[in-house]
Amino acid sequence: MPIFVETERLIMRELLPSDEAGMFAMDSDAEVHRYLGNRPVTRIGQSRELIAFVRQQYVDHGIGRWAVVEKQTGEFVGWSGLKLHPGPTNGHTHYYDLGYRFLRRYWGRGYATETARASVRYGFDTLRLPRICGIADVRNLASNHVLQKAGLRFVETFELPHEGSHNWYQRERTQWLDNRTAG
Repeated sequence: MPIFVETERLIMRELLPSDEAGMFAMDSDAEVHRYLGNRPVTRIGQSRELIAFVRQQYVDHGIGRWAVVEKQTGEFVGWSGLKLHPGPTNGHTHYYDLGYRFLRRYWGRGYATETARASVRYGFDTLRLPRICGIADVRNLASNHVLQKAGLRFVETFELPHEGSHNWYQRERTQWLDNRTAG
């Protein structure tokens, strides 16, 4: 089981078929999906399909969302990380998207920020990506704040079809490197 990133409290590793129960618990919660188009899953088979889809992204693109596990308990708490998104979204195609999703009982612990920052570092330092982007529903203040704390910069608000107004964030690798050497 490859571990890609470790933070102080968390392990970020590949999603495994054995994560299906945690994925189902998370994605069947309507509150978790409030700003994601309100389409929670209703069958565990949908979670299996999502895990298989992400695992195929690892093969096809060398990156996909990672399972997030608490070091102290070994519990699956959600997923976070980067994926290559084909788009088009807001006029962008083939961009690396930063995302995260957690079981509700783990909200408010700073895990989204911790994993988002680790993902950005991995994307720029290890993968040497030219740009990382992020999208958040304008009403999801917590997610917008996480993207900013991870170092992405607000670019514009745009309409995501059938889902309403969203904010587009991005950061160029050159900006990331300049900021690191200046600080």
